[in-house]
Amino acid sequence: MTLGSFPALTLKAARDKRRELEELIANGIDPIEHEQIQKTKLQNAYSFEAVARDWHKEYNKTGRWVADTADRALKNLEEYVFVLIGSKPIDAVKPKDLTAVLRSIEEKGFTEVLKKTRQRLISIFAHAISRGLIEENPAYFLKDIFVTTKAPKHYPQLSLDRLPELQQRLANDNGYPLTKLCTLFALHTFVRSSELRFARWDEFDLEKGIWTLPATREAIAGQKFSNRGAKMKADHLIPLSPQAITLLREIHKYSGMTKNLFPKNGDPNGFISESTINKTLRRMGYDTDKDICGHGFRGMACSALVQSTLFQKEAVEKQMSHQERDQVRLAYTHTAQYLEERKAMLNWWSDYLEANQQEHISPYDFTKHLLGDEVIQFKYAKLVK
Repeated sequence: MTLGSFPALTLKAARDKRRELEELIANGIDPIEHEQIQKTKLQNAYSFEAVARDWHKEYNKTGRWVADTADRALKNLEEYVFVLIGSKPIDAVKPKDLTAVLRSIEEKGFTEVLKKTRQRLISIFAHAISRGLIEENPAYFLKDIFVTTKAPKHYPQLSLDRLPELQQRLANDNGYPLTKLCTLFALHTFVRSSELRFARWDEFDLEKGIWTLPATREAIAGQKFSNRGAKMKADHLIPLSPQAITLLREIHKYSGMTKNLFPKNGDPNGFISESTINKTLRRMGYDTDKDICGHGFRGMACSALVQSTLFQKEAVEKQMSHQERDQVRLAYTHTAQYLEERKAMLNWWSDYLEANQQEHISPYDFTKHLLGDEVIQFKYAKLVK
């Protein structure tokens, strides 16, 4: 290393500088790397915010995030983290500073944001270590911080004995025809709101009776979140019952000239509002906070399918597009599609809805009605004689 130019740098100053460098070496620190870090500090590229933004850019390149997730991650950092510790040098951020960040988020009641931020802080400091900026990860201990867990949100759903009432009210609804068809289609397929709202006609194969819900969709300019596909970020197959196909043919009369299954009224390139189904339910006399909401269709269908005793729990979960929490189990079951069973499942559900148009019949009794007495009961299966 060059220490300086004589006579600007005196012999005494050079000896002092040499002793500083020897001390760094004695402590296992590379003097050249140390000098580079000091220059980086002066350029403000050593602040927590600068390092975090560099981490975000590099992590985004891995492809583990979709665009929405990447934008949301940066926005959360800007709103909840940078305002508190963004200007601090990365090596000056202490565990107590990170604890303060998490507590400030917890006080706002944003439990999920807190959990994501905790994970990201650990990753950001690991990134700083990989860049040689720090030696230890002050966020590592955050994994042991207790987080107050909010009670899970349960979407209201009608008991199955009120299915006749729901269907009769829907049949008598005098709203816009496409809105009624949208609500009926949601009831028969029980998909999530964004999965339904942003559906495109080219996702449907009516001959095969399959709706291929893509992991992501083509974004439409000016239409927020229009690139959203299946929530689990993987293509999801939805078998279509004959009743669902009939509904699609009717829907086609209203929107077949557009790319979108449910375009916005007056704007063929737009999409129906996320509140469309709930507005319909409220018009029909339901309290969407207490009685039933659009998302509640999923709970009703899941409950009926389980009570029918016909279908494997794994097949029901696959159709509901729930994420397997047991990663070991996921490694063995992620390729299991249960597609034939799911086709029967969707057909059963639509038939069950039809059977409940006037009077209620329980899922179990409906199964008995379908199978009759000609059934041998085994511990592991039901076989027709």
